[in-house]
Amino acid sequence: MVDRLFTESSPEPSTGAPALSPARLERFARHIVIPEIGGAGQVALASKHIAVIGLGGIGSPALQYLAASGVGRFTLVDDDAVDVSNLQRQTIFTHRDVGHGKATSARRWLANFDDKLDVDISDARITAANAGDLIAGADLVFDGTDNFATRLAVSDACVAERVPLLSAAVGRFQGQVGAFAGHLAGQPCYRCFVGDAFDAEDCDTCAEDGMLGAMAGWVGSFAAMQALRALLSGTSAFGDNPLWGRLFVLDGLEPGMRALKIAKDPACKGCR
Repeated sequence: MVDRLFTESSPEPSTGAPALSPARLERFARHIVIPEIGGAGQVALASKHIAVIGLGGIGSPALQYLAASGVGRFTLVDDDAVDVSNLQRQTIFTHRDVGHGKATSARRWLANFDDKLDVDISDARITAANAGDLIAGADLVFDGTDNFATRLAVSDACVAERVPLLSAAVGRFQGQVGAFAGHLAGQPCYRCFVGDAFDAEDCDTCAEDGMLGAMAGWVGSFAAMQALRALLSGTSAFGDNPLWGRLFVLDGLEPGMRALKIAKDPACKGCR
């Protein structure tokens, strides 16, 4: 039944994006039959470009679910190499990847998973100087990096480039996932949330504090779901409310989740 929705010979959907081939229809059939996504939403995802900054404990599972969901184009940014200690939580890598660059290894995983994806990579360390160039043209930036200096540089670049940001962090049994659109009037950016005191690389690391691998997976998969919500804004019912400025705090010990509303800081230097 799904293959009647859009085929190569069918009229293009209202998004103006190319129709899905029969093979792609079969691959994403379980999405298309969901009313909140539907054929129009699936076609929209195929045309979306997401920049994934950081391919570690959060970025790895998130990338798997974003690729599996039919997002068509990825820019992968990570300057690190795979270490054997990463394998406990960074699910796209195997022992054969140890010593190789994470961006290159992630591109290889994507190629094996779905050879129809359009993938660019960068193994440059993302900074305030190059962040704008690395995210230019993306529909959404997914930030799973591990220090405030990088997160703030990415946030500032997102505001300047007018690109929404999905930011996620995790440590031990705690996680945070938030969607920010500081380029929009009245909406906060990530800097509104944390302020200016963290522009230095002063974060604790998972090597020091420890990390439950499954907790990283929970945060990454939930963050991927929120990213899809943002990507489908204006296209399907699932994207009707992209939850800008909403921060979700995940607790793996209780377990539980709570939501916080982040206010726009009128004095924020990132989005005022």
